[in-house]
Amino acid sequence: MCFIVLDIEELKELGKGSGFTHVAALDCSTIKLLPDVRQMCASNTCHMYGKNWHCPPGCGTLEECEARIRSYSRGILVQTVGELEDSMDGEGMIETEKAHKEHFFELEEKLRSKYPRMLPIGSGACTRCASCTYPDAPCRFPDKTFASMEAYGMLVTQVCQDNDLPYYYGPCTIAYTSCFLLE
Repeated sequence: MCFIVLDIEELKELGKGSGFTHVAALDCSTIKLLPDVRQMCASNTCHMYGKNWHCPPGCGTLEECEARIRSYSRGILVQTVGELEDSMDGEGMIETEKAHKEHFFELEEKLRSKYPRMLPIGSGACTRCASCTYPDAPCRFPDKTFASMEAYGMLVTQVCQDNDLPYYYGPCTIAYTSCFLLE
């Protein structure tokens, strides 16, 4: 079986065509998994810790996540940037997050045929199912759900900075960032 490998310009075009605001090359060697980020998950501020296959501890230990990531050398970062009415615009934040997840699922489908062993890593908790089977039964859609960059222990701002992708776009904006580890 022969797979087509896309260059960064083709990947950027594919990402923008899927609705992302920004797409950048990702050097996987710049990814650092930090216990402090994982600890933020354990503090359960989002109320998903221990309730989802793709949030800690269900997504694996930091060491298991590290082993997965280290089998890749390149990928892409993708962002959806939304404008907010003000810094308390929860509705705008939710709309931008929803759009980002839709773009993410669309691009994942497009990339899967070209990169069958890619590792998609999303933003926020998995929301594929209304109620997750964790921990009582296996994930219903193991090939259609993804852990977040934070669940893996990545400090998203640092990953963006290390790969020349802005994270902050000014007041009254919000950026959701995900990545696809390709090869």
